[in-house]
Amino acid sequence: MCAFFDTPAPRRIPAGAYPLWDEALALVNRDLAATLPDEEPLRLLGLPGYDGGENVYVGMANGEWQGNFLDPDSAGDAPGALAAVVDAAQETVIELLWRAWPLCGEHDLGMHAREADGQLSWWCAGGTAPREPAHLRAAVGGLDTLVRAHRPHRKHRRQA
Repeated sequence: MCAFFDTPAPRRIPAGAYPLWDEALALVNRDLAATLPDEEPLRLLGLPGYDGGENVYVGMANGEWQGNFLDPDSAGDAPGALAAVVDAAQETVIELLWRAWPLCGEHDLGMHAREADGQLSWWCAGGTAPREPAHLRAAVGGLDTLVRAHRPHRKHRRQA
């Protein structure tokens, strides 16, 4: 039994309950796996809302979440679903892991989602030098194509 003011335990939302959010989360989880390979995939979690319905959050595999619930109106619109899930996922990862995510491989800066050419993409503000301008890094779900595999037997150049 829990007291009136206790937060109830979140329930894991089964696959297929919100198809567009599931698709969006799959793209975000590709980027999470590419950039933070030790982290388990994010999940959709449900908690009772004040109106008697259920609020859906993006949470860590252990059931923790941070931030606002997903806007129910975004569940029926693919671009809106992706934007909502990306925002919620980034909030959860940043706040619970205490680190910027995802990072630009060129500038080591946190990136933000921004619409460009009809798709949501990860955008980097660039470096401080004029030769390091702001740029789009990859479409959401495409960071795995930019991450170099760890090569333990790679020969290192000698430094003089």
